[in-house]
Formats: sequence, structure tokens, C-alpha cells
Amino acid sequence: MLTFLTFFPLLGVLALLLLKPLKKDSDNAIKGIAIGTSALTFLISVALLLQFNTSDPALQFVQQASWIPTWGIQYYMGVDGISILMVLLTTIISLLAIIASWSAIKEQKLMYYVLMLLLQVGMMGVFLAQDLFLFYIFWEFTLIPMYFMIGIWGGQRRVYAAIKFFLYTMAGSLLMLLAILYMGITNETFAVPDLINGREAFANVQTWLFLGFGIAFAIKVPIFPFHSWLPDAHTEAPTAGSVILAGVLLKMGTYGFIRFNLPLFPQASVDFAPLIAVLAIIGIIYGAMVAFAQKDAKKLVAYSSISHLGFVMLGIFALNSAGVQGGILQGFNHGISSGALFFIVGVLYEQRHTRMMKDYGGVWRIMPIFTALTLIVVLSSMGLPGLNGFVGEFSILLGSMGAVSLSPAWVYTAFATTGVILAAVYLLWMFQRVFMGPLENEENKKLRDINRRELFIMLAFLVFIFWIGIYPSPYFNVMQSTVTGLLDNMSQAVVLIAP
Repeated sequence: MLTFLTFFPLLGVLALLLLKPLKKDSDNAIKGIAIGTSALTFLISVALLLQFNTSDPALQFVQQASWIPTWGIQYYMGVDGISILMVLLTTIISLLAIIASWSAIKEQKLMYYVLMLLLQVGMMGVFLAQDLFLFYIFWEFTLIPMYFMIGIWGGQRRVYAAIKFFLYTMAGSLLMLLAILYMGITNETFAVPDLINGREAFANVQTWLFLGFGIAFAIKVPIFPFHSWLPDAHTEAPTAGSVILAGVLLKMGTYGFIRFNLPLFPQASVDFAPLIAVLAIIGIIYGAMVAFAQKDAKKLVAYSSISHLGFVMLGIFALNSAGVQGGILQGFNHGISSGALFFIVGVLYEQRHTRMMKDYGGVWRIMPIFTALTLIVVLSSMGLPGLNGFVGEFSILLGSMGAVSLSPAWVYTAFATTGVILAAVYLLWMFQRVFMGPLENEENKKLRDINRRELFIMLAFLVFIFWIGIYPSPYFNVMQSTVTGLLDNMSQAVVLIAP
């Protein structure tokens, strides 16, 4: 089932490529196939979730076959409580991003939708691969579609942003490749469960291996000071590219820390926890302050991602159940809320062809429904109780307050809490400048309110915003047993792990 889920979008790619020889490559046919393929992939992921056993901490739906036996490389796929929400997030965001592209993409539509479906294959593989060699292939593969999406359909500085995105991520990945090769050669296997069981073989160099993986993931998250590629990539990418970048690709970094760094290098994880927590808090405050200074609405949302993902990293390296579960859930929340914010900016840009906040003002008079929906998304992103952002942030702060790995824990928590206040400042400032005030610009009077396609996308985001905010229990239930098992496994190797 996991293989079918991962590679199902390739059927859509094949159908798209056959349209041109058959001379049926009309715009509606191309878009219909892409949307239909992504919708079916989403339904497959829902079927997977419905069959998922929440009480089982082990890998489920495992598919394992020898691939390159000489090197101990396997085709090894599996899903557990850590990855199941990321799988669901990938299919949701991919579907909404493809629908959001309906009127935004004017040129080379066939190539664009092929790349979107290929990107979905790569992202799905990252979250399901349980062999490091297979994981690395999927990890690197995701760079290619996103590079072309930014470089071809992006803004004025698209080539610069695409190259910067590619080089930053590739440079970090090379360090991870060296660490993968060392562990694979030492243990004669690349299977992650086998490496966890045999981690004593490389325990004496786990600090260096942690850094090899950690730098690659830190660039992808991104953690301060590895963040400088993100604002350019977000700002220049097309709307759907920004939605996927914020919604899924950044979560590959936080997922990597949980999936690989914590269980493979437990002592190094404890040793580096204070440093990573400090960098996360710097990112929370720095990202919020720089976001407040932005004049471009899209760049403001880009910097807000640095701030919000700082919370995720703080939760992960609290190294307790509340923190790690909060980190996973907040990663999911950020994908929904930040993806929605990028979509909102894209809707305005598609009509006005400007992202500068000074060019707006009084939009609520012309777009009342769109403004009301935007306000809910803004409130969710700043962590208003009753909406999704509050649940994740509360769980993370609860975890950091009780973190044995951070001392004194209350100091870390106090500084992190300022990020909640700062988020309210820059998000409400953006909302006030764009939507409130008098309607003075004549161009803004030509705006239309939200259409049915845009309303569908916004309502899809809002379903999860309210669901998680009001009833988050199913999300915690899905990951609780796996996270508890992970921390128990780590506690066997180090003493300083809280239950």
C-alpha cells in the first residue's frame, strides 16, 4: 500500500505526457488529470490513516525487499506515528496547491503539473523510506522539481532564488551522505531499524554523525543561522510553490531530526539539546522581529516561518513526550496555517500584481468574505485559543518547561513565549495595513471577492484549523505510542531523558 501511495502520482505524470501525442493537451484536460491524480492520492492516504493502529508503536504496512544486497541496501518502506501525519499533510497540501494553480499558471502548464506530481512522489518517499540510501534518493529528488518551479514560474529574481535554494540544500546534504556512508559501511546495512539496534558500533563518533545529519536538516527547517535561502525562495516561488515549500518541504527537516538524529545518536541529541534550543529561540525572536520590518506581505509570511519552526525545534529537543508530540503537531499546524497565508497573498497578487502592503488598505470593503476568512487564518497563526496554533504551541511550551535536557528550563520557556506576543504584533500589523482602513487606492476598488475555487481551498484549510484547535485528541493519539517508544529507546542509551 505504501508503494502504491508513493508512486501513484506517476500514473498522473504518464497520463499528462500521453496527452500531447494524442493531441488532447487542452488546459482543462491537463489541470483535470493533475487534480484528479492528487485527489486520489489524498484518498489513499486517508484509507491508510483509517487502517493505522494507533496503539502500535512499531512500523506498520512494512514493505521490505533486497535491492542492492552487496552493499546491504534494501527497498524498505514503513509508516508509524511520527510519519503518518506528515503523509496526510503532504497529500492535503499537494492537492490544494495544484487546485490553487488553476488560474495562476499561464505558461508551460503541462511541464508545471508534471513537476508538481513528481514533487509529491519525492516528498512522500522521504516520509516513508526506512532505508537511508532510499531516503537520500527521495530527499535529493525533491530538489529538482522545486528548483525548476522556482526558476521557471517564479518572480523577477527567480533564477537567483532557485540556485540559492538548490546549492544551500545540496551542500548540507553532502555532509549527511558522508554520515550515511560511514554508518552503512560500519554496520553493513542502511536499514534504519537495524542501525538503531546496532548503534553501539558508531557510538564513539555519534557527535560527528549527529552534525552530518543535523546540518542538513537544520538548513532544510531552517534553523538560525542557516535560514538565508528561505526568504528568497519563498518570495520568488509561484504561489503553489510557496504553499508546498512552507507546508511540506520545511517539515522534512524537523521530521529528519525526530526520525534519525534522536534514535540513532541519543547521547549527542542530549548533548546538543541546549545549543539547538538556544538557536531555536533566537530564530523565534529574530524571525518575528524581521517579519515585522517587512514591506512585502509574502516576505513577512516567509520570515514568520522561521519564527514558527523555532517552536517546533524547541519542542523536539525538549526530549519529552509533550515537547516532541507538540513539535510534530505544530509542524502539521504550520503547514496548514502558513500554507493558507501564502495562498491568501497569492489571491491578492493574482488580482493586483503587487505584494507591497502600502498598495492595499481598505480591502475588507471590497472583499468582505475573503477578509473574514483571512482573519481566522491570521488568528490561528498567532496562536489564538480554540484554533490549531494554540494547541501546538501550548504543548511545546509545556514540554520545554519540564525538559530535563534544558536547564534552567523556565528561562528557555520564558524567552520562547515572547515569540507568541511578537507573532500577534507582526500578523495583526500586516492584517491592519492590507485589509483595514480607508479604501483610497482606485486599483483596489476593482478587486473581486473570493470565487468558488478559492473558497473551497480556504474552507479546506479552515476545517483543520478548527478541528485541531477544538478537538486535537485524535492527532495526539496517532503519535503518542510511537513517540513514547522513541523516548524509551533513547533512555536506554542515555540517562538524561524525561518520560
